[in-house]
Order: sequence, then structure tokens, then C-alpha cells
Amino acid sequence: MAARRFVKPLLLVFIPVAAIAAVVAFWNWDWLIPIVQGRASSMLGREVRIEHLHVQLGRVTTVSADDVRIANPAGFPEGDFARIARLSAKADVIGYIRSREIVLPEIALERPEVQALQTADGKNNYTLALGGESAVKIGDLHISDGQAHVVIPTLKADFALRIATREAPAVVPGTQTTDSQIVVDAKGTYAGQSVTGQLVGGALLSLRDAQHPYPVDLKLAHGATHVRLTGTLTDPLTFGGADLKLELAGPDMRDLYHLTGIPIPETPAYRVSGQLDYADHKFRFRDFRGVVGSSDLRGTIEEDPGQERPVVAADLASAKVDLADLGGFIGTTPGRLSTANQSAAQKRELARTEASPKLLPETPISLPKLRAADVKLRYHGEHILGRSVPLDNLVVNLSVMNGKIALEPISFGVGRGRIAGTAVLDGSGDVIRAKAAVDFEHVDVARLMAATHTFGGAGAIGGHADIVTSGNSLAQMLGNGDGGARLLMIGGDLSALLVDLSGLEFGNALLSALGLPQRTPVECMIADFSLQKGLLNTRTLLLVTKEANVHGTGSVNLRNETIDYKLNTEAAHFSIGSLHAPIDIKGPLKSPSIRPEVGELTVRGGVAGALAVLMPPLAILPTIEFGQDESRECAARISSIRASERAKAAPVPARRRGR
Repeated sequence: MAARRFVKPLLLVFIPVAAIAAVVAFWNWDWLIPIVQGRASSMLGREVRIEHLHVQLGRVTTVSADDVRIANPAGFPEGDFARIARLSAKADVIGYIRSREIVLPEIALERPEVQALQTADGKNNYTLALGGESAVKIGDLHISDGQAHVVIPTLKADFALRIATREAPAVVPGTQTTDSQIVVDAKGTYAGQSVTGQLVGGALLSLRDAQHPYPVDLKLAHGATHVRLTGTLTDPLTFGGADLKLELAGPDMRDLYHLTGIPIPETPAYRVSGQLDYADHKFRFRDFRGVVGSSDLRGTIEEDPGQERPVVAADLASAKVDLADLGGFIGTTPGRLSTANQSAAQKRELARTEASPKLLPETPISLPKLRAADVKLRYHGEHILGRSVPLDNLVVNLSVMNGKIALEPISFGVGRGRIAGTAVLDGSGDVIRAKAAVDFEHVDVARLMAATHTFGGAGAIGGHADIVTSGNSLAQMLGNGDGGARLLMIGGDLSALLVDLSGLEFGNALLSALGLPQRTPVECMIADFSLQKGLLNTRTLLLVTKEANVHGTGSVNLRNETIDYKLNTEAAHFSIGSLHAPIDIKGPLKSPSIRPEVGELTVRGGVAGALAVLMPPLAILPTIEFGQDESRECAARISSIRASERAKAAPVPARRRGR
């Protein structure tokens, strides 16, 4: 009886212990896989499969899953969106018992692989239905040997990523650090060009920390464009702000379009650096400095990407600018063969441009890029480089809105005067419609003449030109244009070379060519041209000097870029070698021939011809804005010549015979 009394309690203890021991001995955590898969699939909205499940019990319990696979959504190729060789998570069990809060001190991913795909219609397999914000607190995330393959046809992107985490370098050498970094290496193609890069960021999960800036260090090579971005991001998941240093370098700023969304014309090689920040939903590349070709460049560019089209505001300036570097804005190849850091392709293009018989740029304006962004640009070139360029400075105010360009104005300083233009180009249709006007305001002749290195001069030029046209390149616009130009030059002096060459006065021309001191005072010059369908016809061209009077006739065909012009000179005195043959200027605009008119030397057109030449200038003078005193002086000189010609035309009275 006593024995039986002890056996029963022993059995009550032994049987449960034995049962637990049997369960532990034969327990397989894989039995829980269906439950875990179901919960994970429901959370991600995708089928999730797990090969094996392991649990290491303890105060901090470790749960590991082998060969985890996340399926592609419907409509994508068979196969997996992601595959993880081993996924491990540590759970703080005691913390959960105390506070009912799920804390995962560490998650580790071993050899994760992702296939991120986008279809031609814009659907993708990497947008996951994760639901609302998770209540789970995660400590560290470790990734080893991660890989991703990204294919996005709309961006012409196909590149591979290698992803891993590592311990961050210690602030003090030799000390330990608990911080980690994520390192992402990229290689492939983007926007049809090769791309390589490396991103080093802070701990991946610290991206959620809105209180502490997230450090980034990005190096990127896209084609021949190089980008370096270093600094911090504020609240990166919602992009609350940025404080970054941005460095850009490459052979052509036009290539930045695919990285920034901002259309930029072709440029020579460049290198710029400045601060990139983000506030009020706008990016600002501020206080940047650098070089573009032979020109320096500084300023600030602001972009608002949240509109229907990006809205860009740029305030730029150059202390010294080479106008050749701005050639891309008018459709010609920018830079020079001597410009530093030009690529081989750019040098070949420059050589082709110089060898081409065409003078006017034929490169069409890209209408899609013209409509890609709304832009407001202010630019000030403080000094224009080049002794051969008769311009001192440049001011541009340009806006692009809905594919319409407005230049209001573009202004060049020339000595004490300026050349100011306005233009409106409407690119909303298939063909650009344009209207432009240019005013010459007391343009300094001395500055113009100094650029020729052959003769000097003084005085001023005033006048106006306008054009209404259509076309998708500068050559087409000039070839289709209607309008005209009127110019007046008053006072000053011009080296006798100009007048002598037009009159073929070889002796004086030789003296001038040798640089001997000889000048011809200019009374005035009047030019009046009409433009009809690209044909520039001369209404009047008259140059009045104390040495000679020169008038021109003929036309310039801007459609086929040819000139057919004639200069006639009436010398005020006879000199040895003077030949009164008109000068013919004919041939292509880029390289016309200049020679005496073929045939016998021409006798001057007579008084009637001279009077006919002098009539139109007097009618033109009141229409050209210039100083009243100067205009009266020019009118008086022309009237004097007319009176002289009339006197020559008057019949000589017959002598009375003596009785």
C-alpha cells in the first residue's frame, strides 16, 4: 500500500516530464512553417515560401529561416522577386513579457538576391503592400553578400547592385564603434549609357530616425559624367531636407539632363562644385563655382520637381566668358579646338564645323526638351574674352514657359554703347515661330574696329533690326525670315584701308596695309536692308568720307548662304593706281570672293546716278534713333553732296561773242 502511495505521485511528475522530453527530442520547428508563411504572405501581399525554420530559445531568442523566397506578382515572369539564403532575427522575449513590446535587436540577411523589374506599361514588382506603420522595433540590420538586378525600360536602366553592411570606421583610431554602414556598388546602364557608382550610407535602419541627419557619400560615373555627393539627409524616408556638397564634371553639360531633368544646351568640358540643399520641396545647387570650357561660372540653380514640369530658376555669372563656349545655345558646336579637356568626339565635331561650307548653325532645337521644364535664367558675363570679339560684356534674361522662349533682353556692351535684343520663340507646335528685334545704341566704332587688328576708328553706330520667321534651327529661321535693318554711323575716323580697298586705290591701300599713319574722317554711313523670305536686299548703303563716297548694291541669300554684292566708290581726289572698277563680292557667305568687276573699268554713274543714290538716305535719317545733332550733321553732309552733284549737272552758260 505504501509503495503504491509513492508510485502515483512519481507517475504524475514523470509522465509530463517524459512527454516534454519526448516533444523536445522529436520536435521539428519546420512544423510551424505553414503558419509563418501564411502570416508573411498576408503581410507582404505576395506568396512567401520557407525551406527550413530554426529556433534557439533563450532570454533573447533567435529565429532563423533558410531559403526564404518571395514570389513575383501576377503578370511578371515566373520566378522569385527575392530570395534570401538565410534570414535570422533575434527577439527580446523578456522585454515582451514585461512591456508587451516586440523588440528585434538584430536582423541578419545572408546572400539576399532581388530581381527588381518594371514592364513597358510602368507596372513593377518591387512595390509591396506593407500596410500601416509596424509596431516592431528593430535594432541593427546586417546584410552580407547582397545582390540586386534592376531593369526599368522607361529609364533605359539595367544595372546590378552589390549590397553589404560593415562596421563604420571609428572616430578615434583604435577604438571600438557600434555604428554600421551600408555599402552599395552599382554597375550597368542608365539612360542608355554605362553607369558605375558606390554609395556609402549610415546604418540602414537609421533612415527612420527623423531627429538625426543621415550621412551619405556617393560617387557616380554616368557615361563620361562624374558626380560626387557628400553630406547628410534629414529624415530621408520623407526627404525632409539635405545638406550636401555636390561636385559635377564631364565633357558636356547636356548629359546632365538624364540625371537632373533639366534641359541644358551642348557645352564644352566643365567642372563645378557647390552646396546642394533641399527645403520647401525645392532643390538648390547654391554658391557653386567652376569652369565651362574657357569660361568661369558661378551662381545658384533652384529646381521645384513637384510641378507638372520641373520649374527651374537660375542666377548665373561669369567673370570672364568666351562666347564660343555658348555656341550650343544657338545650335553650333561650342568651344574651340584649343579649349582644354575637349573629348575626341568634340574635337572631331569642331573640325567638321570649321571645314563645313555652311556658316549658319543647322542643328535643330529639341522640342521635347524645350517643353521638358519651365526655366527662368539670369546671366551676366562681366568680361568677354578674345581680342577678335568686339564685345565687352553680356547680360541675358531668359524664360521658358510651356515651350515658349522669351529673351527680354539679351544685351552686349560695346564700348560706351550696347547692342540689345529681344526675342520670342514659340515651340508649342511642330515648328517654332519666332519674332526678334535688335537695337544698336551708340555702339562704339572704336571698339568694333579694334577687334579687326587691321584698322582703328572712332564714332558711334545706331539703328534697329527686326525679323519674323519660323523654323527649328537658326539657319531655317534666317532662311525663312521677313524683316529688315537700318543702321547709321556718325563721326569718328576710319583707316583709309577700308575706303581704299573698296576703290582699288592700290597706292594708298599699300600704305595702309604697311601700317603707315593715314586716316580717313567719316562723315556718316547709312545702311537700309529689307529681308523677305530669307533674301536680304539693299535699299541703301552709303558711306560718306572726306576721301570718297562708297555705295553698295546687292543681296545676301540666307536660304542658300550666298552673297551677290557690289561696292562702288567715288574718290574725292585722284591718286596713282586708282581704278574706278566696282568691287564684286560673290559666293558662299563663309568664303566669298572679292574682286574687281569683270570687264572694262567703269565710268562713274554720272550725276543722275549720284543723286539717285543720295535721295534714300535723307528719307531714312529721321527713322533711326540717334542724337539730333549727329543726325543733322549727317543730313547736312549728304545735302552738301547732292548740291555739288546738282551743280555739276547744271548746263554751262554759253559765252557771248564779242562784237
